[in-house]
Amino acid sequence: MKIQLEDIPDEGLSLDLEEKFDVENQTLVSPVKAHLELSKNGPEVSINGRIETELKLQCSRCLKMFSRPMDVPIQVVYHPIEEITAERHALKDDEMETGFYTGSVIDLQDVLKEQVVLNISMKPLCDEACRGICPHCGSDLNSQECSCEKKAADPRFEVLKNYFEKRKE
Repeated sequence: MKIQLEDIPDEGLSLDLEEKFDVENQTLVSPVKAHLELSKNGPEVSINGRIETELKLQCSRCLKMFSRPMDVPIQVVYHPIEEITAERHALKDDEMETGFYTGSVIDLQDVLKEQVVLNISMKPLCDEACRGICPHCGSDLNSQECSCEKKAADPRFEVLKNYFEKRKE
C-alpha cells in the first residue's frame, strides 16, 4: 500500500493493514498484520505502531525448521531523500530509526518488509536449550545421544589447565 503525503491529515492517519509478501531467504507462515499511526511534521513523516506475523525459521544449532510468532513495535521517522547530502557521516543513536522517501509517496509494504527483516534473530533457535548436532556423526543431540568420543581440550591449553590445577592446591 502506498500513501501519498497529502493524504495524511494534520491530525494524523490510523491504518490497519494485512499484507502478504515474500521476505528474502525467509518464509512467512501468515500475512503481516499491522496497526500504524502516521503523522507528519512538515516533510517529516512519523510511523508508529505494531506488526505481527509468524515466520518459519531454521534453527542455527540443529537445523530443524520451526515456526515463531513475531510481534514487534515500529517507530520510524521518514525524511525526503533530498535531505541526504553528498557528505558521509556516522549514524548517531537517534538516527537509527530513520528512513527516507522519494517524491511524495511512502510505500508501507516496504516499511513492513524492512521491519520484519530487521527483527529476525541473526541466529534463530528452536529452543534456548537446543543441543544442536554432533560435529562428528551428525546426530541430533536433542533426540539421541551419540557414541562419538568426546575430544579432549586443545593440547595448547594444557599448560593453562595445569596452572589452574596447581593454584587450587
